[in-house]
Amino acid sequence: MASDREILREIWEGKLPVCFILNSEEVIDLPSPEPYYLMVPRLNYFPLVTEKVRKHFLRYVHQDKHEAEMWLEFNGLPIKWHYPIGVIFDINKADIELPWNITVHFDKFPEHEILHCSNREVVESHFMSCIKEAGVLKHRSQIVSSMQKKDHNQLWLGLQNNKFDQFWAVNRKLMEVGQGGEDTFKYIPFRCHHGDKPMIQRLVRPVTEEGHRKTLLHLLQEVYPNEYQNLKVIMHGVEPPRETPLQWMSEHLSYPDNFLHLSITMQQSS
Repeated sequence: MASDREILREIWEGKLPVCFILNSEEVIDLPSPEPYYLMVPRLNYFPLVTEKVRKHFLRYVHQDKHEAEMWLEFNGLPIKWHYPIGVIFDINKADIELPWNITVHFDKFPEHEILHCSNREVVESHFMSCIKEAGVLKHRSQIVSSMQKKDHNQLWLGLQNNKFDQFWAVNRKLMEVGQGGEDTFKYIPFRCHHGDKPMIQRLVRPVTEEGHRKTLLHLLQEVYPNEYQNLKVIMHGVEPPRETPLQWMSEHLSYPDNFLHLSITMQQSS
């Protein structure tokens, strides 16, 4: 079970300064609205933290768009709201100066590029789906399937309200090992992100066939056998040592969806 509470809390409290700017083509009255600044939690999702952003800009767009779905753009590309905010930042880190400037839209929703998110229930459904998928990988779903509805609600409310203790009171159960006498998870839930390319998942065990603990280096070797030496990995804004054990990473560095999210970039070989 995850036990290093200081690390868990420090990651939980990570925030990013964001400057939201309304797309100038959608402004109906001059002067244009002032930007809206927020400190947003890395572990959260944009639809859960941008209600005030929507209210701030809504009076500056055409009335026909007041019921429209707001969407965000960075560097000319729509932001995938179903990724945690910190993951989106790490994927684009090379192009970002703080505060992070993000463009707000109420018009021309990019139907073929991002998922719709009409309300918080959509985020909740996506989040719980990820939790269950990670549970299958770690414990063959034994723990997740035994949880009650109130446990699911507590996980969701803990994330939604940014309450560390509320969330971890339940999530610690999902980080427990010992199922079937094993002292590690069955597989490590992780996702590798390469810019705007599709993310990559594989079945990777936390131990070798000989019973030795695998490290981040092992994961890279299994997923990228021909490129691993030239890859740079960023998680939670930092580059973790390659000798870090996968089991420890999964217990301590996973996002609230219980997945490790690795931002991968290619470095030029020397």
